Amino acid sequence: MTDPYRSSEEYDEQAHQLYNEGRYDDALTLLREGLLRYPQSVDLHVGVGYAHLASEQFAWARQAFELALILDPDHEDGLAGIGEVALVLGELEQGLAAFQKLVELGYDDDHELMLQVGRSLFREGFFIEARRFFELARTHHAESAEVAASLGYTAHRLGLDSDAFYWLRRALALDADYPEPRIYLANILYDRGENGAALHHFTRLRPEVHFDDLGLWRTIELLKLARDVGDDDDELRPWFSRLAELGEEASPEDLILAEIESLQPDGTRQDPNQLELFGTLMRDVPGMQRRAANDPAAHMIETLDGLTLSGSWDEILVQLQTVEGAWADGTLAEFMALLAQRGQAETGVRIPLTNPEAFLRGAAEAGVIRLLG
Repeated sequence: MTDPYRSSEEYDEQAHQLYNEGRYDDALTLLREGLLRYPQSVDLHVGVGYAHLASEQFAWARQAFELALILDPDHEDGLAGIGEVALVLGELEQGLAAFQKLVELGYDDDHELMLQVGRSLFREGFFIEARRFFELARTHHAESAEVAASLGYTAHRLGLDSDAFYWLRRALALDADYPEPRIYLANILYDRGENGAALHHFTRLRPEVHFDDLGLWRTIELLKLARDVGDDDDELRPWFSRLAELGEEASPEDLILAEIESLQPDGTRQDPNQLELFGTLMRDVPGMQRRAANDPAAHMIETLDGLTLSGSWDEILVQLQTVEGAWADGTLAEFMALLAQRGQAETGVRIPLTNPEAFLRGAAEAGVIRLLG
């Protein structure tokens, strides 16, 4: 029996819960019931749009978002929704116009909204545009591991591996238990042939955080090579068990569809890192002054902790040793050797120790730091 006293907000909230559970048809039924009573509710129209979008009913989704925007042309979720529909339908200009309006309305400080926009652009392959919105999110939400990870995925898609290393490791510095960036980083390293560094990250993941079998097979392969063991080794049992669980969850139809979707138009496989997917305000170190921007000797880096260091290469190296407190009492040479060892263990990149500039540039290639200037 329909509750005669249910408000539009209650309809919206209950439909949102159904949506989060993946019950899109039930959410649509409830939203339509709500619209019969509250036809002017913008949020209910927007909810209908997202339910259709999740079900890939793009024409119906567009209609719902357009109705919402007639009622409120500046509604942020309506603009994000119509922009996403436009992208899916190949209308990049219209999608970017909707997203740009969000920025003009001042929603660039909305962390979740900028992530949503960036991810929608990322999914459709517009990586440069996606990076812009992830950067906007980073500007206002410096300590978000999700934002840092998203910048890492995007950098990798743009072929900027050193930036990818930095942002993925920055995400892990913010949240060491965040599995997606570690899985992604491990897969990049595996594809580069850096087996030791890939294993370093794969073995820091629990089998149950994997929802695709790619990372599991790679972990098993690397463990067998590193330990010189066979499939019956006890250490491999949890990984094989998780593979079995994932196999049970997939029907034959699912497996066929997954095989088809993994192929590009030319018949080659997509980048396997796509299979498992889904920032920082710069701070000065206390007591360390930045050089003037017009000083040709000045350089600037950003650490994995989000700290900004500036000065000559020699000065930055000393500052870096200071902020990396674990090595503050050792010599500069010892600090460089230990940091290089860590960088190679985690990314496979060999950092030269010949001089401060070579060392810091090598550290940037390993994603230990990020060069800003």
